[in-house]
Amino acid sequence: MKASSHLEGPVKRALRVFFSRVMRVYFRDIEVTGAPPEARTGGRIFVANHVNGLVDPVLVLTMCACPISPIAKSTLWNIPGLRWLLDSAGAVPIVRKRDNPGKSDKDNDAVFEKVAEHLGRGGNVLIFPEGTSHNEPKILPLKSGAARMLARARASGATGLSFQAVGLEFDARDTFRSRVLVVYGPVRPLDELGLEGDALVSAVVTKMREDLDDVLITADSWDGRILTARVATMFANDAGDASLEGWSAIGRRVETARDLLENEDPAAVRAVKDAVREYYARLAVAHTSDEIVSGAAKATERSRAHLALLPLAFVGVLLFIVPYRIPRAVAALAKGSPDVASTYKLGAGLVAYPLWLALLVASALYFAPAPWSFALVALVVVTPFAALSWLDRQDRVRSLGQLPSREVMESLQRERAAVMASLVTARDRVEGVAAEVG
Repeated sequence: MKASSHLEGPVKRALRVFFSRVMRVYFRDIEVTGAPPEARTGGRIFVANHVNGLVDPVLVLTMCACPISPIAKSTLWNIPGLRWLLDSAGAVPIVRKRDNPGKSDKDNDAVFEKVAEHLGRGGNVLIFPEGTSHNEPKILPLKSGAARMLARARASGATGLSFQAVGLEFDARDTFRSRVLVVYGPVRPLDELGLEGDALVSAVVTKMREDLDDVLITADSWDGRILTARVATMFANDAGDASLEGWSAIGRRVETARDLLENEDPAAVRAVKDAVREYYARLAVAHTSDEIVSGAAKATERSRAHLALLPLAFVGVLLFIVPYRIPRAVAALAKGSPDVASTYKLGAGLVAYPLWLALLVASALYFAPAPWSFALVALVVVTPFAALSWLDRQDRVRSLGQLPSREVMESLQRERAAVMASLVTARDRVEGVAAEVG
């Protein structure tokens, strides 16, 4: 492993620290799993799926231990206020065909050369090879740009080059205080492919696609994606695993099993799908969730410390209700697609919250005499975090749904037991088929 010779400047380092804090506020929980890179990683291209606008690059850049320079569409430099951030982050603009239909293959030659030199010096690069943020339940066809950048760097004499897939899974990507999982795939040294030229580019693109598919739950349709997610949720609840990492790992196994069994017995797969759909339809009618029916939902204890935060939380809600509503209103007015909703909310929040905080602090210092003014400033700074703690708890309770009547609960539990029995039978069949194939 080579150390990066591209030292991270103080501005870029400060931006990484700042936006990592922003991500920890925007998301309730960020899980990182797989094979995350070390701080001294260099000469590597990271390729990630792209389903959440500008939030995706911010997540990867701030959750990774090593400095990375992102490749971004050139039109982002036209957005006021964003140019400085992109330049400070070391971003490299690339012209897309859709943004400039008249572009030729030579238009990005300088970019490819710049990236090749960066990789050769031990720098790292982030690129989204699908080419655009989207709302599809599967990976879009990959562009060859990342692979050609690696090939160009190798042809220029760079050594120790590698690439690595990064999967981003969101439980509610357009929702403030939701959860996200960052999954790092295996590191792929370029030398191990043993190829050159076009053959190398083709092999790298193929391997990138395989690795992205392996770290994500995908399907040909949203119906299939939702069904896979629901089956994974049922197995995870039975296992008592509430983490996104556990859910994602189960979901990827369910996806593999589904594909294998559909070739062997499509009728059995349809029967299982219908049973899962009917069960979840009944959950919706009862306004409850599988977590409650399975018994996986744990009552949230109101500890003394949590109760002690209630007065501060109440004050925080009163003080910050206006900036709390602004991002949601901006996203609604923008009427963008779901994959950019969080981008609008995050951007609006980064403007609204600091300005509102500054207004509250200035008001406290102006209208209240010392030392009360300093106490009020401390209150203004602390109370929003107490409010977030309580809002998280209330959102969690609401997301679980209500507790059904005893009769309905018993009926749902019987239906769930039957569905789980069919799922376990299908799993056992898949394991038998896999053993025969192996």
